[in-house]
Order: sequence, then structure tokens, then C-alpha cells
Amino acid sequence: MAKYVIEGGREVSGSLRPSGNKNEILPVLAACLLSSQPVTLQRVPRIADVQVMLDLLNDLGVRYQWLGRDSLVLEANTASEGLLSAEKCSKVRAAILLLGPLLARWGKARLPLPGGDVIGARKIDCHFEGLIALGAKVELVRSEIHGSVTPGKLRGAAIFLDEPSVTATENIIMCAVLAEGTTVLEHAASEPHVVGLCELLIKMGAHISGVGSNRLTITGVSGLSGAEHTIGPDFMEMASYLCLGAACGGRVQIDDVMPANYRGILGAWQKLGIQPEITENSIAVDGSHGLQIKADVSGRIPTVYSAPWPGFPTDLMSVAIVTATQATGTMIFFEKMFEGRMFFTDKLLHMGAQIVLCDPHRVVVTGKSQLIGARMSSPDVRAGMALVIAACMARGTSEIYNTHLVERGYDQVIEKLSHLGVAIQLKDS
Repeated sequence: MAKYVIEGGREVSGSLRPSGNKNEILPVLAACLLSSQPVTLQRVPRIADVQVMLDLLNDLGVRYQWLGRDSLVLEANTASEGLLSAEKCSKVRAAILLLGPLLARWGKARLPLPGGDVIGARKIDCHFEGLIALGAKVELVRSEIHGSVTPGKLRGAAIFLDEPSVTATENIIMCAVLAEGTTVLEHAASEPHVVGLCELLIKMGAHISGVGSNRLTITGVSGLSGAEHTIGPDFMEMASYLCLGAACGGRVQIDDVMPANYRGILGAWQKLGIQPEITENSIAVDGSHGLQIKADVSGRIPTVYSAPWPGFPTDLMSVAIVTATQATGTMIFFEKMFEGRMFFTDKLLHMGAQIVLCDPHRVVVTGKSQLIGARMSSPDVRAGMALVIAACMARGTSEIYNTHLVERGYDQVIEKLSHLGVAIQLKDS
């Protein structure tokens, strides 16, 4: 089993460029099933989740070829529906994104329940309800999802999601683009990665309006063509490195970014005392002056809430909590979406952080705390990166196991951290 060995306590500094957005590339890969023509993708992150999705697509008959480190061409002209590997589907939550394209193109789908991070209950009801509204028959048979569509029965519909689920929104969009008539999808997710998927589908010939809003109108077409598409920059990845710089007292700059993607993050950063420097295509933080938690206007302890876009992303909650351990003052973190997200904080307590876990959704953090190096195991992608950041700011040496979980979502972790001055090595345990 591999482990990261990190010698903490060093100031970090430097500049980075983002990899492609993890949460965009996965639905984009699934969307390649919708056409028999080649789809060429640029800025593809070489992360573990991408390889699992490629393996699943390959099992369905999709051919793919790397044209360089981050360029990829896929062709689904010989693909067909079929039962996918339960073992592979268990590795990645995004496996469920194959459901919509399979139903849209072949009228049938059968796949095991997807896996992914264990951060709480992750319902799939919205997927079923939306696809059923479009005319599909979808049911859960033991541990498999079975779906079918009677020929000519996939039709547009008015759909209101019970929650703005990202993957349900994406599945419904990918099914609706080939349905007869018009679909109006309300209370839809509107994250940048959903926008990226829609932009690819439009290049392929789909008719989608309202992109970037919570109300999408999709007029079905008879078929889609191939296209070329560049994956957007991963703001989750880069926000993690910016927090690292702020917490470790260094200056970190990210180039080639889309600052608008950070709107929901800036409010939480301001409460943490992070004052980023933002230009047209770069963001930088300077942690040399230390972090001071900013109280509410009334003088009360501030709270950071996770929320659907454009609110503070749940995927950055773990990183924000670690950053708060290095800020003077007290802050409350309220994770509204997943009841298992906060359980990684027991590892921070072991390192010397002052944290009170109030319940599965809320923690109180008081800083500034001197963290001590420790042996830890990564519980999921985002908490794993949070522990890496904690190890970077800790005194002494830390060992972090389950490194493959971090590398499911972060591209070239060792290289990027080393470039910033972190003393990190990948070793066999």
C-alpha cells in the first residue's frame, strides 16, 4: 500500500495551472456514448476516476486513444449496451452517468449500483424520476439498475427536481437531448461542470437553452455528431492549493483560471481572513500576514454553510475546516448536504486541532493550533487532500495512507506540491 510521507512546517510558494475539472470530465466521457462519431477532448485530467470511466466505456465497446498527456479521442461507433462490471462501478460514483446515454441511444441499460466516496446518503431517486418522466422504465433490481425504453416512447417532459442534484441533472440532460419534443428541467443544478457538459452537447448538435441557470429547455434531436471540447479548469483543485498557501504562510498564484467560478468560495474565504488578489485570469493568496477569522456584523461567531451552486461547495468543506485551524478565532462549519463529510475531523483532533464535532453536520473550529505530524488514512477524495494540507502545516513528519483516494480527484499531486516547496514523497508502506 502506498503512502505519502510529508515533512511539514515549510512555507509554500509558487504558481500553478489547473488540471481539467474532475466533475466535468466524468459526465463528458459518458456523453461520448451519444454519438457514433469521434469526440476529441483537451485538458483531460489523468486521475484515477477518469481511468475507471474509460475502462467502463471500453467494456461497452468504446475505443479511445491518448493523443498526449491530456488529449483524448473517443469513438463509440462500435459500442453497445451491456452489463457492466460491478467491481469497476463500485470504484466511482460517476458510473451512474452512463444510464442516461445508454437509454437515449440503445433504449436499454443495466448497470450495478455505483460506488464512490462514503460521505453520507447519496440518493438516486432524482435520476429515476427524471428518466421515468421522459418515458423510460427504470427500476432497482437487487443491486442493479435496470432501464428500458419502448421504441419511439422517449419524449420530452416537464420535470421539476426534488433537489438540484448534479449527476441527476446531467443524466436527464443526456437522455433528453435525443428524446422527441421539448423537455423543461427546473430546479436543475447549474455548476460550471454542468455548463461544460451542456457546451459539449451543443457542439455535438444538441439544442439546449438556459445553460448556467436552474431552468433548462432541451429540444430533442434525431442524432448527435462528433465534436472537440476543452474541459474547464478545476476550481476545486486550485482552491485547495490556494488554501494551502494561505494556511502555510506563503504566496500561491493560480494562472489560467475562470475567476467567476470562485464566487461562492470568496465569502467563506473572507470569513477565514483570506484576501485573494484577483485579475482577469489569475488568483493569488498571500498567507504571510496570518489569518484572522472575521466575526459577523453582530459580533457573533461566523458560520460557513455548504450549499448548491452558486453557494459554498460541499467538496471544499474539508479543506476549509483544515484552513480554519490556522486562523485566529472561532468558526462554525455547517455541512448541509452529507452527514458523513465531517467525520475526518477526528484525525485533525489527533494532530492537535481544537475542534468540536457537534453532530454529523456541524463542527466548531478554534485556532490557531499547532498541528503535529501523524499517521493517517485518507477517508475520501476531498478529506484526503485536507489531510495532506494539514500534514504540510504540521510540525514533524506525517504519513498518509490510501493515497489512491486522493488521486481519484487530484492530478499530479506529488509534482504540484513539490513545485510549491512541500517536502513530500510517495513510498511503499
